Amino acid sequence: MAEIRGFGPFRHLRAESASHVLEFVGGELRRSGRGLAFWFWPWSTSLAEVPLEDREVVIAFHGRSADFQDVLVQGALTYRIVDPALAAQRVDFSIHASRGTHIGLPLEKIAGALAQAAQQYALATVQASPLRELVGAGPSRLRAALEAGLADAPLLHDLGIELVAVRADGVRPEAEVERALEAPTREHIQQQSDEAAFQRRAMAVDKERAIQENELQNQIELARREADLIDRRGQNAQREAREKAEAARIAAEADALRKRLDADVRAETTRVVDGARLAIDRERMEVYRTMPPAVLVSLAAQELATKLQRIDHLQITPDLLAPLLGDLMSRAKGLPAKAEP
Repeated sequence: MAEIRGFGPFRHLRAESASHVLEFVGGELRRSGRGLAFWFWPWSTSLAEVPLEDREVVIAFHGRSADFQDVLVQGALTYRIVDPALAAQRVDFSIHASRGTHIGLPLEKIAGALAQAAQQYALATVQASPLRELVGAGPSRLRAALEAGLADAPLLHDLGIELVAVRADGVRPEAEVERALEAPTREHIQQQSDEAAFQRRAMAVDKERAIQENELQNQIELARREADLIDRRGQNAQREAREKAEAARIAAEADALRKRLDADVRAETTRVVDGARLAIDRERMEVYRTMPPAVLVSLAAQELATKLQRIDHLQITPDLLAPLLGDLMSRAKGLPAKAEP
């Protein structure tokens, strides 16, 4: 929008760089350009301002498909004015000499003309195809039809307009029809979801079975190892018992052998000692046998005296001394002693 200020009877206009200003004085074009700033006499000057930036027109209209289904077509067109002078000839872009605003609605007129042209090509595309095909094709077919139709449209060339972009949101049927169209796809997706759930459950069951089988195999392996351990412990206990019994047997045999050897040694010692004692006793008896009775009595008395520590009473009878005395007397006379009957 141009900025206009008044200084007495004169006016000063300053336009933005995105606006093309045309000044007509006396019906003739005096100035034309973008971003102009100049003084003018308002009583004889006509001004027109053509915006040069990109503009967007929203389109939305109803149509009928080839199978007689009502649809809603939505989209948007982006355009810009490339020939301001030509556009100012076809559409009134005049601005107020004091306020700088458009006197009419030029942009709304251009938007209406573009929407009608787009509706013409869009409806042709919609009426040529059934609803399911239109919905399945998506916005690409409609956008291509609009671009192809508007690219050669005489309206754009006559208005000095260039189409920048076309956006199509697709074809949308009524709510009930849309739900009916979505039902097979929804059911198919649900079936796929159910199938995935079934497969997941089957995989979970398989994994659970594999886990249980693995646990069972582990239990079997543990039981087998425990049985082997018990067998080994039994074998070790038997081996230990046999070794202990063998050691006890060897110890018993060694003890018996030692005792037998000790007994043999003691027996041999006893035999030797007893033999020696017997020989001594025999020799002594032999000596005693040849000795006179008086000598034997003397020896006996001597032996008795060595055994007795104290003699409190001693009794000598005549029967004991008679033979001794007789023997002594006989020896003194040189006669043999007379034996006592």
